[in-house]
Amino acid sequence: MSLSALPLSFRFAGRELRSGVAGFRIFLACLALGVAAIAAAGSTAEAFRQGLASQGREILGGDLRVNVEDRRFTEAERAAFRRLGPATFSAAQSAMAEAASGERRLVELRGVSSGYPLVGKVVLTGAASLDAAFVVRDGIAGAAVEQPLMERLGLKLGDRFLIGETPFIARAVLVSEPDRLGRGFALAGRVLTSLTALEAGGFLAEGLPDRGETARIALPASANVDSASKALRKSLPGQGLEIRTRNEAANGVKRLIDQLEYFLGFIGLASLVAGGLGVAGAVGAYLESRKPSIATLKALGAEGVLIRNTYLIQIALLALLGVGIGLAVGACAPLILGQLARDRLPIPALFAVYPMPLVKAAAFGLLAAAAFSMVPLARARSTPPSALFRRDLSGQVGFGLETVVTVIAGLGLAALAVMTAPTPAAAGIMIVGVAVAFGLLALLGQGAAWLAGRLRRFTRGALRIGLANLSGPRSAARTASPAIGLGVALLSAVVLIQSSLLSQVSQVAPRTAPSMVFLDVPGDRAPQFDAALATAFGQALTPETYLRFPFVSGRITRIKGEVFDVKAIKDSERWAYDNDLQMSVFDGEPANAGVQEGRWWPAGYRGPPLVAMEIDAAKGGGLKVGDSITLSVLGRDIDAKVAVLRKVEWGGFSPAFTVILNPAALEGAGLRYIAIAKASEAQEKAATRALGKDFAEVNVISVREGLTQAVEMFDRLSLAVRGAAGVAALAGLLVLAGAIAAGARARAREAATLKVLGGSRRQILTAYGVEYGAVGLIAGVFGVALGYAAAWPVVVMVFEATWSVDWGGVGALVGGACGLAALGGLLAAAQALSRRPAPVLRTE
Repeated sequence: MSLSALPLSFRFAGRELRSGVAGFRIFLACLALGVAAIAAAGSTAEAFRQGLASQGREILGGDLRVNVEDRRFTEAERAAFRRLGPATFSAAQSAMAEAASGERRLVELRGVSSGYPLVGKVVLTGAASLDAAFVVRDGIAGAAVEQPLMERLGLKLGDRFLIGETPFIARAVLVSEPDRLGRGFALAGRVLTSLTALEAGGFLAEGLPDRGETARIALPASANVDSASKALRKSLPGQGLEIRTRNEAANGVKRLIDQLEYFLGFIGLASLVAGGLGVAGAVGAYLESRKPSIATLKALGAEGVLIRNTYLIQIALLALLGVGIGLAVGACAPLILGQLARDRLPIPALFAVYPMPLVKAAAFGLLAAAAFSMVPLARARSTPPSALFRRDLSGQVGFGLETVVTVIAGLGLAALAVMTAPTPAAAGIMIVGVAVAFGLLALLGQGAAWLAGRLRRFTRGALRIGLANLSGPRSAARTASPAIGLGVALLSAVVLIQSSLLSQVSQVAPRTAPSMVFLDVPGDRAPQFDAALATAFGQALTPETYLRFPFVSGRITRIKGEVFDVKAIKDSERWAYDNDLQMSVFDGEPANAGVQEGRWWPAGYRGPPLVAMEIDAAKGGGLKVGDSITLSVLGRDIDAKVAVLRKVEWGGFSPAFTVILNPAALEGAGLRYIAIAKASEAQEKAATRALGKDFAEVNVISVREGLTQAVEMFDRLSLAVRGAAGVAALAGLLVLAGAIAAGARARAREAATLKVLGGSRRQILTAYGVEYGAVGLIAGVFGVALGYAAAWPVVVMVFEATWSVDWGGVGALVGGACGLAALGGLLAAAQALSRRPAPVLRTE
């Protein structure tokens, strides 16, 4: 089709686009940056989801996984499993491993039956197969031990070591297990042996804690896993079996991916909002450059609709180009990540180009372009020709198609953000927060321009010129500071949250939390254990450094006498109702009890069972003081009344139990103890070694090692979050560049006038540095303030951590914003000064 056959607006748009996109570079960059961030976050998350889905059988270890707690499978159950297909069985127990040198560490000892694994492959070094690694010689079974544990224990292949009191031989190094991810995170080192060896060592004896068994079943290729799961539940009702299919192999990881994708994508959306000012500025600057053409068309009788359609077509085509660039970058970024880090990723990923994340990113980009492009277009359409010939583009924006499109696009952005969020309520809060922050920053920009106008009368020279520019109609304080401030706010919120949580893990926790935890201390030998520990520490035990509590595992089975639906429990507190809990008993109120509601029972109380319950868990289940709960403890049900609601300092040096009963409720039960202690690294090593002699059955957990691992994991995760927040800051800098570019002509005229009037190069550079440095300072200071306001409730109220400010990081953000903005102003001044005054002034 020839150009002449198209409608007039299309022909005009096509002719103007022949000159290129020089005036739309910032427009394209702002759109492409936000779209690329959203597309990259979505594509990476989808790669992980597809990786998990493609390896669901490997992660689960089969098509079905069946767990049972506190007992072994019966022969009837095993037969039912085998009727479905090949089955393997496994069990695990935590215990202390001890090398010949006396070095001891907590391990996760896992025994597997023959045929393991049904799916995937166990990677070993030092042995050709699991059978070779598990072989029994001279009555001692072999085992595969992971490399870090080998190093901590000082073992080499062929060495003999003890787990509990049972000897094993390290015959192989355990590199990986196909179902490791599906079993969740564990702090203890891994040891893999045969199920027979686990049974022979007494690790599955009746009465031991954490006793249970897992079966994995491989179904025929034609079988439907959901139907098989339902049939198995129906054939074995009321047996307490937990059945999971390969489609549910890593639900916890999937939820984490969903949340992380939305958080990173939301930062990309915020960068689109921040870049929206750049989009509006770029459109306004382009229309400013086209004023003579617009004025001529209007003078010749062109209607506003023709003007609007001509430039709307151009904007739409360029928006598609910007979105396309962003989609290309966002689609390629995960592919590059896959090539660079495939072998180092903790979860499987299938990197490819996935259409749905790109469609979502494109929708965000097009809606943002529409929301921020219409107002400048409406102003150009409504400005009369006489004003355009005077180079005045300040027409009033009334109600019209442009206004309607702007409102619909803005609402569409918010609606799309909520609909694609894993938790709509949280999404709504984040959207409102960003909108409020953006509005406050815009008001602060206006206020800064007003204040600069008032202050300039008290100054002189270059400073007066800089303040005059800052208060003028083209002030970057009005256009660039809100966008830069929003980027700084997001980045500072991330930095402050990260610094507080890292401080909590690396500094606060080591001071306030125990450094050692001792599990399964025998109740009849508790005093002897205390004495042995005091001897190992080389000092007397005090309540400030050592606490010991009786403990028992149990589960809440009824609330207010009724069986409850776990799904009806508040999500954040559901853990207390669908898992076994560590409970304790206290005769009278302990120190640091944290009572919030109710009164503790007196010492010696022997009435009906009473409980003290963690307040958030209780309120999550709708419980208050005086209500009843039923606990399943040691094979019997206990109906108890809630007497106390207490605040528990998780990770603190205090009795951190969800449920505490009065002693008479468990009278006659042979309870074991849990103990916590604060110790130096040397004391920790001495105690771990010494307890191996008389208390080998006591498991020792090093909290110090766990905190070190937590810091490393948090650092790796925060790198991605900081990078995404940096995208929003970069969007703000693009807006600044757009503001500088949009005012380049006016700045050149100002510089030429100042030079003619005797202004020196140094004065002009200083004036521009003051103007743009002030913009960066305003954005940096108020951006950090907003980031502080957003981060504090997250740290203190959500994570319940100690607030800690990284003043170095905050200072770097403010200084960086101020310095980069001042540098942009100096570059703008240098460009303006590079032109001779006469040609510049003759163009006016």
